[in-house]
Amino acid sequence: MTPRDFRSRRATVDLALVVPLSGPAGIFGPSCEACATLAVEDINGLGGILGRPVRLRTVDAGAPPPMLAAQIDRMVSQGMIDGVVGWHLSNARKAITPHTAGRVPYVYTTFYEGGEDSDGVYMVGETPDQQLFPALRWFRAELGIRRWCVVGNDYVWPRETARATAEFVRGTDMAVVGEVFTPLGGRDFSAVLDLIRASAAQGVLVFMVGADCAAFNRAFVAAGLDDGRLRLSMMIGEDVLYAGGPDSARGLFTACGYFESLVSREGMAFGGRYTARFGQLAPALNNIGESCYEGMLLFASLAEAARSLDVRVIERGAARVSYGGPRGEVRVRGTHTTQPVFLAEADIMDFTVLADLAGL
Repeated sequence: MTPRDFRSRRATVDLALVVPLSGPAGIFGPSCEACATLAVEDINGLGGILGRPVRLRTVDAGAPPPMLAAQIDRMVSQGMIDGVVGWHLSNARKAITPHTAGRVPYVYTTFYEGGEDSDGVYMVGETPDQQLFPALRWFRAELGIRRWCVVGNDYVWPRETARATAEFVRGTDMAVVGEVFTPLGGRDFSAVLDLIRASAAQGVLVFMVGADCAAFNRAFVAAGLDDGRLRLSMMIGEDVLYAGGPDSARGLFTACGYFESLVSREGMAFGGRYTARFGQLAPALNNIGESCYEGMLLFASLAEAARSLDVRVIERGAARVSYGGPRGEVRVRGTHTTQPVFLAEADIMDFTVLADLAGL
């Protein structure tokens, strides 16, 4: 019996939920699992996918990439899963795609550096031209910020996003005046802080992950660098604010497609259901966890539109797919989705939305 036979005869639709349960991004794992669980309950409440209930098989995206690749390959090869959904770092995505391409659908939920074109991969998250570049234009127009220093972890997303940023500012009156990368999990920020202090930067672009980002924010404020310099941090949620502490929030901004504090009918309904399901002590609801809810809705919508879980059949119908979720109406364009993106400022332990970045 082939893996496809196993998948077609199973009474459930089994999905690998690949989210970080360890490592610097492990801080996001609880909210990712909670949001995915809520999505499964909602999808199953409406009849599942293709009339079959959905079942999650959680995989730790914080595992070393070779181990993660081997686990996903085994699950696909043995017919254990019908697809992959999850929020994880780009180095994890690059380990996974060779083992899913053309075999099972894969929905990647995080914002990322752009350029992913592996067979059968669909992206929920924003790319720099949707998220980062409009934010930079806003800071230039509204606050006169032209000079930026880039600080990132040393892996795919920060380096590729930094490269794209350098290309973007080349045709403007903005400039990147410094760039430094630190190892994932590192805590020695002395060289980073020295570079920022010596630079002419008015703002710092922070491309750091989870607990690393929280630790950097604490070090940044402790060094007094928040006096006169703002930060635009791209991988940050309420859980990172909590970990950084209230003193680290002054002059801290971010941009993404969802904020718990955003006043919208869809978002407020989602937040209410999340709290009702998991209680007041639930993992902090944030854009990263919520993206896993979006990813589950996208996977279900792709399969339902195609009336199939086959990668090729899904591809033929993907252009017609849309769904309504916490971010409002989301449509598939190519292998990416369209959605609003907002700029927000940290307000101690929350975010205040300042602007809709559409059209910038």
